[in-house]
Amino acid sequence: MAARFSAALQLTELDDFIAPAQECIKPVKVQKNPTKAAARIRIEADGSYFQVNQDGEAEKLEKAKITLNDCLACSGCITSAETVLVRQQSHEELCKVLALNKAAAAHEQKLVVVSVSPQSRASLAARCKLGLLETAQKLTTFLKGLGVHHVFDTTFSRNFSLLESQQEFVRRFHKQAEDKKALPMLASACPGWICYAEKTHGSFIIPHISTTKSPQQVMGSLVKGYFAEQQHLPPDRIYHVTVMPCYDKKLEASRPDFFSQEYQTRDVDCVITTGEVLKLLEQEGVSLSDLDPAPLDTMLGRAAEELSSHRGGGSGGYLEHIFRHAARELFGVHVASIHYKPLRNKDFQEVTLERDGEVLLQFALAYGFRNIQNLVQKLKRGKCPYHYVEVMACPSGCLNGGGQIKLEGESSKEELQQVERLYESLRAEIPEENQAVRELYEHWLGGWGSDRALQVLHTQYHAVERASSALSIKW
Repeated sequence: MAARFSAALQLTELDDFIAPAQECIKPVKVQKNPTKAAARIRIEADGSYFQVNQDGEAEKLEKAKITLNDCLACSGCITSAETVLVRQQSHEELCKVLALNKAAAAHEQKLVVVSVSPQSRASLAARCKLGLLETAQKLTTFLKGLGVHHVFDTTFSRNFSLLESQQEFVRRFHKQAEDKKALPMLASACPGWICYAEKTHGSFIIPHISTTKSPQQVMGSLVKGYFAEQQHLPPDRIYHVTVMPCYDKKLEASRPDFFSQEYQTRDVDCVITTGEVLKLLEQEGVSLSDLDPAPLDTMLGRAAEELSSHRGGGSGGYLEHIFRHAARELFGVHVASIHYKPLRNKDFQEVTLERDGEVLLQFALAYGFRNIQNLVQKLKRGKCPYHYVEVMACPSGCLNGGGQIKLEGESSKEELQQVERLYESLRAEIPEENQAVRELYEHWLGGWGSDRALQVLHTQYHAVERASSALSIKW
């Protein structure tokens, strides 16, 4: 199971050890020779290690693989507590709830709501060779045939995440003179990155992380808050499932911050991955392409006739949206197009706003664990030049999440390109212009920047203290 989680999560230092990840290795194996002078280690951009002697000669070092018997519980896996939480979130659990609903009296049944991420929909569309709208409509038919009552699109909740993130960035920008940790602001939508930051770098990194909830958790707040009110139900009478491209999202949904003590319920009760949806289809003996389409549900009850997305790539478009807003709000500059400058690799890129030779804004995206490590080191050395960084644990971002479907007969590169093409084919919407979002802000949240919006759409992160190291245990 551990290999399905993002590398950032797998490489977090943990002490409550369960099982080794496939990537669990000691970095290098150095042959010691007392007759030779001391050598230094050089790390190349591709992650390979070289031993360099005093004469400048370099020798590539082999990675030393380890067995379970060698493991010192130093890193690489999720904890036992997290494993239990993950087991509670699977397509089998959804099936159990649906079966209980069918056997229960009407007043004891739960209203089952499924929120589908656009990245998962793109992966399913590529697998089933369907268009995105067709996939969404047929998936709605399938889920409602199982007993699900409502199927929503998390693109809607992402509007709130983007709008809150842009306002938070502007607030932080104005505070940077008095608060050195106000900037850079680091994206908070990726739970693998958040787990790594909390467990490995704790209080040093946390002040930089955006407090805005991810689209999954915003949708949780909307479903168990606004939608529950509209249905005249308490939050614990709704069973909310999300379909995500990422196993790490299961851990995010399980955070105590997203649990209501009053109603003893989570904002998101169960997270299933795209791959688990495919298993569910196979388990039921159903081919998505054979199903009739059904109208798409929306939070405000109006049937949706089309799908939309946001500009800026398959990880939510946080960089592009905040960059455009900040340029306009802070400097009166309208940004028509975004120009990315690749640095070490395609997963580490910069975007800069200049005027008369002066850098006004400098943003970056850092995807994958290697780039996250580089970013953290820049921060620790006080040499991070960025105002904002879109951080994602998976290389190539959310469309390449560990929970996505692996296409048969396709190389990983071709497979990802196919999913990206489908995802980018959608009409890009502007969150500020979404009428339904505006209505919820006005009538349910009390307006832009209200205390209620801060309470409902934001969260906090916490440094996780390390337990005693396995090396300190006396046998």
